[in-house]
Amino acid sequence: MKKISIIISSTIILLGLASCSLNEDPYGFYSENNFYITAADAESAVNYIYDAMNYIEFSRDIVFLGDMNTDEMDPKSDCGADTQTIDNWDMTNYKTNVRLGNLFKYAYIIINRANSVIANVPGMNIEESLKNRYTGEGYFMRAYAYYFLATNFGKVPIHKTPVTTAEETSVPAASSLDEMWNFIISDFAAAADLLPYYKTPEAGRADKVAAYGFLAKSYLYIASAKDHGVPQYREMNFNVDDYYSKAAEAAAMVVDNPEQTVFGFSSSLTSIYDVNKPDGPEHIFIMSMDRTGEGEGQFSKIDKMYIPYISGSTVYIKNQETGRMNPNHDGWGEYRTNINFYNSYSSTDRRKTWLIADKAYDASGNVIADYSQGTLSYPFCIKYTDPSFSGDKTSTRPYLLRYSDIALVYAEAEGPSGKSYELVNYIRNRAGLGDLDPTLDKEAFRRAILNERTYELAFEGNHCYDLRRWNKMQDITAAKARGLTSEDMVFYPIPSIETDLNNSIN
Repeated sequence: MKKISIIISSTIILLGLASCSLNEDPYGFYSENNFYITAADAESAVNYIYDAMNYIEFSRDIVFLGDMNTDEMDPKSDCGADTQTIDNWDMTNYKTNVRLGNLFKYAYIIINRANSVIANVPGMNIEESLKNRYTGEGYFMRAYAYYFLATNFGKVPIHKTPVTTAEETSVPAASSLDEMWNFIISDFAAAADLLPYYKTPEAGRADKVAAYGFLAKSYLYIASAKDHGVPQYREMNFNVDDYYSKAAEAAAMVVDNPEQTVFGFSSSLTSIYDVNKPDGPEHIFIMSMDRTGEGEGQFSKIDKMYIPYISGSTVYIKNQETGRMNPNHDGWGEYRTNINFYNSYSSTDRRKTWLIADKAYDASGNVIADYSQGTLSYPFCIKYTDPSFSGDKTSTRPYLLRYSDIALVYAEAEGPSGKSYELVNYIRNRAGLGDLDPTLDKEAFRRAILNERTYELAFEGNHCYDLRRWNKMQDITAAKARGLTSEDMVFYPIPSIETDLNNSIN
């Protein structure tokens, strides 16, 4: 990490962000001693943390490493070698895999920027409420980055202060998964204590609800991983039932809390994915990409990853809920729906019939490509489409945390209670399905919730992590073909960009 950290430490103070816009270009050079003076300085530093998420090397990998490496999606046949090896679970060169290296690299950029805020904002002479909010956002984003590092790589180096010299980069990895996850949980808890409840959602920023949501996900992740005997997690030092209870308690602060009045279920399935409604009730935490941005990362091309190449020009996709034809630009066909996964949906599930398109149209409403006729290469996810696209620029964003995700976290952690059934049945009914069997025991109920998560959160970057914590990675088709075990697949190896430069973890 030495090379990365030198880059970070030379840019972390290169702020020059006179306004709070995430699109402000850095200029000038400031030291921390003369930068953290005003509330605007603090907000600019916080926005600088969020900005690191928008790098395409990080934002695309959130979905890619959450879905592409499972049986949910396939890459196109001529994609790059790094993509193919991840999809095929060819682990021979994982330490030098660019995609894995990018996730690792940009996570530590987020961490170093967050550490600067955590170290400096509490001592500033600004309004207490702002000080708490900005510091809380720093804790949240540090935990968020470590959450992805821990779920993908396991024990990694923990930096609690800004890295300012090369020598400070050579710290050992966490001594145990307990140390790793206790640090993440303590940061999310600190964020939950400091952050306010938003009165209206703010796309691209986290509040108390987001902190409780990820706190719940963290407790559930390690509780279920130990419960299902995931290698290394099964040796962790905590009581599984206690952590399930903690997960349910944190999730209840989102789904069963009278103080939380902003986030909730969307009654319309397709409106969740209306690109012009990033402040919709489902979106607890969502990226701030917008088609008005100047560079990729400020705007998005994520939709082109899902949409196949069809005609080389504008294509139209029918909104099956409203009947409206929506224009979209043609795609690259990088993220392809796995046909077996597509066929595994119930035929009446609107998450299949409304959110995955099997036809494309022209401006007059004529079908120009049809999967059933062999003229469309695959049915494609339309959770990421922008009818108001501007050239290649769109406002399609990764869905970092949805209300429905935390509703299902609550249900899985709590087990078959009245509230749990209420939450999961709302999700199922919205999708056009009947209620869940009301007689399930706890284990069967939790399996049903996992199944519900598979379809409700498809293409949103969650599936691989659900399989990991349920000890089901070895069931992935490519893993079976290679004879891989759960021990082989529990973590990716720490990338060589870290191990080559940090002798303390060699």
